[in-house]
Amino acid sequence: MGLDAFLPVAFVIGYLLGSIPFGLVLTRLAGTQDIRSIGSGSIGATNVLRTGRKSLAAGTLLLDALKGTAAVLIAFHIAGLDAAMLAGFGAFLGHLFPVWLKFKGGKGVAVYIGILLGLLPAAALVFCLLWLATAFTTRYSSLSALVAAFITPLFLWWFSDPKLASLAVVLTLMLFYAHRENIKRLRAGKESRIGEKA
Repeated sequence: MGLDAFLPVAFVIGYLLGSIPFGLVLTRLAGTQDIRSIGSGSIGATNVLRTGRKSLAAGTLLLDALKGTAAVLIAFHIAGLDAAMLAGFGAFLGHLFPVWLKFKGGKGVAVYIGILLGLLPAAALVFCLLWLATAFTTRYSSLSALVAAFITPLFLWWFSDPKLASLAVVLTLMLFYAHRENIKRLRAGKESRIGEKA
């Protein structure tokens, strides 16, 4: 198989890895309520935290990030940067729209970080620092993600390959779409803060 022929395979590998709903799996194994019935209904770490189980939220965050990193690194090892970027996009799409859950998944923040970690660790660090700084001052997870996702493509454009910046722009637009209800609640002053139970 030539490198160009591998590109669709890279996307599929990324999508399948990204669609693994670790938040749902971990909470079910722990015997908590279905996280899709609380908070935002998302399967991500922030919603898992609303169960009061910090260890499960941390595990979800880590595994969701690693599935993005794994998709990128596997594809890069086989066929290089273009395949890695396509696999990363597939992983992000899979997390937001997993086929196993009727295309209703998470918001994509951890996977975004994992993709950046696989492609350019410095960008992942910038994203995390921006998220932490915003979260510390506002205690809004959604706002922290939006701020970090907005600035990260600018960092990539300035310091790295425009290709990576272009991918980040696409991921950011998708992340904003996934957070559209959060944005409405933020504007209305009704968004839940980090650590609040639904």
